[in-house]
This record gives sequence, structure tokens and C-alpha cells, in this order.
Amino acid sequence: MKERLNTMSIPNEAATQTQSYAAWIGLDWADQVHFWSMRSADGKLQRGQLDNTPEAVELWAAGLAQRFAGQPVAVALEQARGALIAMLSKYAHLVLFPVHPTTLSHYRQSFFPSGAKSDSNDGDLILDLLLKHPERLRRFEPDTLETRRLQFLTEERRKLVDQQTSEVQRLTNWLKQVFPQVLRWFDDPAAPVVGDLLLRWPTLRQMQRASPQTLLKFLHQHNCRSQERIQQRLAEIGQALPATTDAALLEAGTLCLQTCVRLLRLLRSAIAAFDRQIAEAYHGHPDRAIMESFPGAGPALEPRLIAAVGSRRERFDSATSLACFTGIAPVTQSSGNSSWTHWRWACPKFIRQTFHEWANCSIRTSPWARAYYDQQRAKDKGHHAAIRALAYKWIRILFRCWQDRTPYSETRYHQALQARSAQPTPGPTPSPAPLQWETCGGFSRPVQVSS
Repeated sequence: MKERLNTMSIPNEAATQTQSYAAWIGLDWADQVHFWSMRSADGKLQRGQLDNTPEAVELWAAGLAQRFAGQPVAVALEQARGALIAMLSKYAHLVLFPVHPTTLSHYRQSFFPSGAKSDSNDGDLILDLLLKHPERLRRFEPDTLETRRLQFLTEERRKLVDQQTSEVQRLTNWLKQVFPQVLRWFDDPAAPVVGDLLLRWPTLRQMQRASPQTLLKFLHQHNCRSQERIQQRLAEIGQALPATTDAALLEAGTLCLQTCVRLLRLLRSAIAAFDRQIAEAYHGHPDRAIMESFPGAGPALEPRLIAAVGSRRERFDSATSLACFTGIAPVTQSSGNSSWTHWRWACPKFIRQTFHEWANCSIRTSPWARAYYDQQRAKDKGHHAAIRALAYKWIRILFRCWQDRTPYSETRYHQALQARSAQPTPGPTPSPAPLQWETCGGFSRPVQVSS
């Protein structure tokens, strides 16, 4: 562990800080060496460096515990998930406060409009933000073990699905260049039968050299049972012409096709393993009964909903705060006579995608959701705008069920909607009675006359 220490007097504004912490630390993380700035309760400022290794972090944390007799130390760092916060969260005496990178960037620009930046200065800025604006930072409090399992598993599974989609697109692109007939013979280029076919016959010429009996046996082994379509494929294979005769393109295309096929095979196996782990973690989660009661969620989205809202009910004080966190609630920018409403750019994209997909699925199974979606489309809103509006309503419903630990009931919600629509509407406002004027003591005053 490397350290570089300087001491200076504490500014006056820090004297107003709370004494619940023995020290405050601003930590600027990096790949190899972290820079930190610490202000202790006695008003001294120290700066140092910390190697990015578990051993160095252990010595540093133990030194803080020994120096401050195990009292809590506030640590603000520009990371909400990663290697550093994972290492620091092991120590009970370190109270972590994640700082959003955009927050630090704008805070830095307010003091250094020229764009000057250094790791040591960022440590000072993070410390300054922790001392002067603690109300802007939220304490890092890990969720329950069951919920964090679902959070990590569902998010990483989605990344694998995105990677699978990318490989399918890459496979399709190369098939169009060197073997486009495969896209016509099979509906899904990512199907296992296509992968096995390309591993065995990566080019049209190689396939045409195989006998019809060999091709027929191959198709039967891969559960291709339609005799009409099998005969059509065999006939087209014999009459097909190569898309290209460029040897360089065929060589690169063959290698890329087989690489994509192998990667897709591995990704399918990995996604299946994630599905099994997610199902196991979801089955034992205490909030499973709540999430599986919502229409349209299903086994794919129910664990993601738990991962989105978590298990700590005190985290969100209202449904609006949850909608803002998920990115479903829009943002309004107003200045003078101009006003602009747009969707949130800074939000957890995976969580926003989760609620968007759930709202989209709910219109197939929930009558009121379908009616509300049609109502939004009738107002000339696009599909995704209508889905976001529906997701906003679903968030309010989910928030109440989640807070009360009560499963959702479509029947009960319909009854509430009917009761609300059956409430008497106020009649027209009666016109005011005509007025007459009378003189009293030399002054005129109005007198109301009943009509």
C-alpha cells in the first residue's frame, strides 16, 4: 500500500458537519491505484494512494479501524457496483456513499470550467461533496441475499441474450454473402439444425457433394419430419448456385460461420444454466407470490420485477419516486415561457426495459391495460409512448401491492375502477344571484336578490 500524506487546517464550513462519523473520505477509484482524501473529526486533512488489491484494501481498512477505535467512517466513491465497492462493503466500520459519475463531472465543472482534471483533485471534490451536500448522497445498503442473487443473475442473463442476438445478426450477415440459400431453407438461422449443418457443410459446394441419402438422414436426425419440405430442400440443393466464387471471401466466411455457430451453441447452454439458477432463486424468494399475481409478467419477467424494486420497502417513499428511479416517469425542463418534456436519459436501462416489456405483455392478458393502451393510441401517441404511460400506471399498482405485501387482484382492481366511474359528477355551477345597489351612510353597497 502506497500513501502520501499532507496535513492542513480544516475550513470553517466543515465545523457544522455532524459528529456521527470519526472521519470522512473521498475516494477516486482507478484501475491500478486509488486516490483518497480524508478529513478527520479533529479538523485535519490527509491525502494518500491505495493500490487496487484486496491485500492493500485490507491493510487500509484495518488501519482506519485501529486509528478511530472502530468508529464509523464515511466513504464516498464514484462507484455503485464494481470491484472496489465489493471489497469495501466487507468492513462494518466503513459507511459507503456512492456518487454518480455525472454528479461528480458537473460538480468538477463548477470549480474547473477549463476542464482540468486529476485523480487527487477528484478525491478532494468527492470529499467536498460528502461534507457539504450529504443530503444529496444515499447510503449504500445492500439488499437481501435472495434479491441480490436475482439482480445479478437476471442482469447477466440479459447480457447473454443481447450477445446471442448480436451473434445471430453476424451469422445472418455472413450467410447472405457466402451461403444465402440456408436462410430460405430454414426459418431460424440460430436453430441447432442450422449450426450442425454449417459445421458439417459450411459451403454450398461441399453440401452438393453429399448424397441425397446422407442429407435425408441428417434432416431426420434433426426432427425435420415434413416430407414435402424435405423433398423441396433436396431439390433446391441440387439446383442451387453459389452466391460467390471469391476464394478469399469463402475462406473468411467459412471460418466466421463456424465460429458464430460454436459461440451460439455455448450461449444457448449458458442461458439455460442461468434460467435454472434464476428459477431456483425466484422459487424461494418471499415476494414471489406478489410478482406472480401480475398479468403478463410470466416466468421471464417476474424475477426481473423483484430485481428492479428490491426488498427494502423504505427505499422508495412513493410510487412517483419509484417511477422516477426506473426511468418510466418523464422529465420536464422549463425555462421562461418554454417547456420541454422528454424521457429520462440517466436511469438504470435494464430496469426501465423490464417495466416497458412487462407493460407491453400485459395488454394481451389484462382487459383494462388493453383499453388504456388503446386510449393512449387514440390520442395520437406512438406505441412506445403508450406503453410507457401504461407502465407508469402499473408501477403505481405494483408499488402499493409491494408495500402492503398483497398480491394483485384483477377483479378487485376492476371493482375499484367501476366504483370510481360510478361516483356522481358535480352538476353545473349555478349562476350567481343578480345584484342591486343601495345607499347606506353615503356609500353604495351591493344587495343580493334571490332569483
